[in-house]
Amino acid sequence: MKKTVVLLYGLISYLLFFGTFLYAFGFVGNLFVPKSIDGTPEVPLLNALVINASLLLVFALQHSVMARPAFKKWWTKIIPEPAERSTYVLLSSLCLLLLVWQWQPMGGFIWSVENPVGKTILTAIFITGWLIVLLSTFMINHFDLFGLRQVWFYFIGKEYEPLRFRIPFFYKYVRHPLYFGWLLAFWATPVMSAAHLLFAILTTGYILTAIWFEERDLITHFGNKYSEYKKKVPMILPLGNKKSA
Repeated sequence: MKKTVVLLYGLISYLLFFGTFLYAFGFVGNLFVPKSIDGTPEVPLLNALVINASLLLVFALQHSVMARPAFKKWWTKIIPEPAERSTYVLLSSLCLLLLVWQWQPMGGFIWSVENPVGKTILTAIFITGWLIVLLSTFMINHFDLFGLRQVWFYFIGKEYEPLRFRIPFFYKYVRHPLYFGWLLAFWATPVMSAAHLLFAILTTGYILTAIWFEERDLITHFGNKYSEYKKKVPMILPLGNKKSA
């Protein structure tokens, strides 16, 4: 019974993530969804700035704190270890849903591209960024990253097998193609509003901070393999090897 509950918990967490991912695509791109990153301001500018920055801070703290090995070690004393990743995914999705629900448009535009060719190019880059993010997860193991592999192994009574170090396609060019994809998705837009700019700046700052913590953990976990990889492949921009980047 416990194994079935954990499996269902993992499936529900994953489905919530995938729905949230699709909504976030529309939210950032001002596409298909009832409320997006831009719109008519409803609160004073300073209030909107504080609210939006606070929402992004909550999202960043949840992501960073729960991803650390020390937190995981403590957390799995409270919840079943196979459900740890699913819980991370669930809470990440809830934080993102809170962000899109309470996000405050701020008005004002940094740039607005009216040329049809320019708009098409920027929209294509935006979509490419999201595709890079999604494809990158499958290259390292999408189902492990989002907790399904862990709950399935637990359900069938198989001991969890940690992923081994390998360098699939995108990872031969940058160490963090996921983050590269996010940067494309957040910055490539035909219309850059003040709210979108705040979102892009703060998420970029979070990405750079997250990479520092993540790479420290990866070196601890994989040792020299990751250290050598770090010497040869650039961090986030595909500009050749690190020495020439």
